[in-house]
Amino acid sequence: MTENAPSSPRTPQCLVRPGARTWRCTPPPAEVRDFHAALPGHSPTPLTELPRLAAELGVGRVFVKDESSRLGLPAFKALGASWAVHRVLAERAASGEERGPVTLVTATDGNHGRAVARTARLLGQRAHVFVPQGVHPRAVAAIAAERATVTEVAGAYDEAVRLAGEAAAARPDAVLVQDTAWAGYERIPGWIVEGYSTLCAEIDEQLTEGGHAAGPDLVAVPVGVGSLAQAVVTHYRSRPSGRAPALLSVEPEAAACVLESLGLGEPVSVSTGETTMAGLNCGTPSSIAWPFLRDGLDAAVAVTDLDSAVAADDLAALGVSSGPCGAASLAGVRVVLTGGGGEERRTALGLDASSVVVLLSTEGTAANPGAAGVHRTGGE
Repeated sequence: MTENAPSSPRTPQCLVRPGARTWRCTPPPAEVRDFHAALPGHSPTPLTELPRLAAELGVGRVFVKDESSRLGLPAFKALGASWAVHRVLAERAASGEERGPVTLVTATDGNHGRAVARTARLLGQRAHVFVPQGVHPRAVAAIAAERATVTEVAGAYDEAVRLAGEAAAARPDAVLVQDTAWAGYERIPGWIVEGYSTLCAEIDEQLTEGGHAAGPDLVAVPVGVGSLAQAVVTHYRSRPSGRAPALLSVEPEAAACVLESLGLGEPVSVSTGETTMAGLNCGTPSSIAWPFLRDGLDAAVAVTDLDSAVAADDLAALGVSSGPCGAASLAGVRVVLTGGGGEERRTALGLDASSVVVLLSTEGTAANPGAAGVHRTGGE
């Protein structure tokens, strides 16, 4: 598939950092996996091996974790939303608070808001979702179809988060269920991160079933505010012994807040631009994710919309439905391993012709209707 890979003379926006594989943290709670397993309609998502990508990238095996259908939605976000809402409602019941319906408030670039709205509807609760500029009208309509109140914001994602927080604080029956954290708002985002741990546990089991119990050598994860990446770092850096994989974050060039923060050594906000990777169009790393990203990521890279469009087309040709956010993981690995300076980065990450690479494809094509019609030329 090398004929499909984008060939750009630009210098990659990439950072490789030594020493991350020696950092360790505590593991996520084991009961999360059991909770998800008991949900109606739950089943593990596929881990699909793609030998043609392994040949292109010069590694031993490539697997794609296909999150195009998770709990009836076209992205992985239901894992975090369902666990966090479960914890919120259980805590309210235990405290003796009013038992009437709760309004779950959140801001979203699309998938998280729909997951919160779906969870609210299934549990007989209400949802109020704030949506920033740039989210496709069909994605907004999908949230509204879950019987959520939708407020469209004339601003970027960070502004939508601010307004959602204000709305939740103004009502005694409302709870903010946001997948990013800041000082003073950390517990619920932490539950969302815990919910994502099920995805990583499934990968372990599926690799073992596929004859590779040793685990991956490289995991590539798309990043918005960094909550999924925090879950991935927690999973792979909480093992007391054994081989630790290299972990790569991938962001849009238009919203590379984690890459910028890692380069400066402290969390910073960036001004975001337009990108087809709508779910990754975030300008500020989550406060609880940042220490994990700072200490546990081996590398970070920013990719273009064209990079992700090419990757999505190639995954589709191989039978994997992936939107531009999900395909960003393949686009990022291509830049890191085959772009200018790729051999040096490959060596720094400890990869060779026998290495096993796992790409997290976090959404299917149905999750991002605004990207339909974006082709290799970059046009619509």
